[in-house]
Amino acid sequence: MYFDEHNPPHFHVRYNEHRAVMSIRSLNIIEGHLPARVRGLVQEWGELHRNELMSMWESKDFHKLDPLV
Repeated sequence: MYFDEHNPPHFHVRYNEHRAVMSIRSLNIIEGHLPARVRGLVQEWGELHRNELMSMWESKDFHKLDPLV
C-alpha cells in the first residue's frame, strides 16, 4: 500500500512475475493480472483484513498484516 496514491482505496499485489492492484472495497483487480488461484487467495486474505486495510488507507498508519494460513 502506497499512501501517496490516488483513490479508490487499493493495495498492490506481487506474485512472482505477476503484478496487480486490487480495490479494498470490492477486492476486484483494478489493474494488472494474477493467476486465478492466487487471485482467490488474495481475495480471501482481503476479506479477512478489509477493515484493517481501510483503516490504514484512511489513517496512513501502515502496519504488517498476518498472512493467510
